[in-house]
Amino acid sequence: MIIYFQAFTNKKVGGIIMDWGMKNRLSRIIRPKTGHAVMLAVDHGYFLGPTTGLEHPWKTIEPLAEYADCLMLTRGVLRNCIPPEIDLPIVLRVSGGTSILGPELLHEGITNSIEDSIRLNVSGLAFSIRVGAEFERDTLLGFSEIVDMGEEYGIPVLAVTAVGKEMTRDARYMALASRIAAELGAHIVKTYYVDGFEKVVDSCPVPIVIAGGKKIPEPDALKMAYDAIQAGAVGVDMGRNIFQSENPVAMIQAVRAIVHDGVNPQEALEVFNSIRQGSD
Repeated sequence: MIIYFQAFTNKKVGGIIMDWGMKNRLSRIIRPKTGHAVMLAVDHGYFLGPTTGLEHPWKTIEPLAEYADCLMLTRGVLRNCIPPEIDLPIVLRVSGGTSILGPELLHEGITNSIEDSIRLNVSGLAFSIRVGAEFERDTLLGFSEIVDMGEEYGIPVLAVTAVGKEMTRDARYMALASRIAAELGAHIVKTYYVDGFEKVVDSCPVPIVIAGGKKIPEPDALKMAYDAIQAGAVGVDMGRNIFQSENPVAMIQAVRAIVHDGVNPQEALEVFNSIRQGSD
């Protein structure tokens, strides 16, 4: 990851050198000391409403915040639920426009202005793309607009490769979607872990974090995180597999042990069980 951060060259936008701000914000998301990141995704309400475990966002986030490298959420939750004195980088969800009830889930457009994102002092912007869907062009062009906005002000952009039911979740598709996101200017790509994930990482010139996806048993989620890191992912952007765990605080620390400390799944499960038992 050191090579990645050094690869940024001085670039003038409107006569102002913006590279330091971009590097600084990236270093707050992907920690230079390890080259990895534990992102806590709590943005689900923008299309799912009061998701189980996020009915009261700050009640869920508060005990987890000290173990996360950054939060991924919406401006509404940020403004109304997160104390402004919190010292934690924010990756702001800036795409939306559809809900779980709508006929075209994740047919998203831009929901935030760059000015509002700057007012919120965010470290990154997140936008979902739908490669292969009927409306892929809309999401890809919307994503490109967000990249332009981010580049103008030195704010990195995370592409979320959303996958609909009609898409096959395999390495070929994930590599296609991730590479397209990088080609359009993504600074980080969030995608799903699949068999052959090394091919996805190898063909994507920017860092990849994996999505946690729907809740699965803790041992399976820990193994997924470990396998992704071993395959070259820089980290996880995990939500439901943390805040819907039987012990969210134990789970995020177990995930962190894998991502930052390099422990294996069995050792991480021991971390989880030890903390869980200590909190009983």
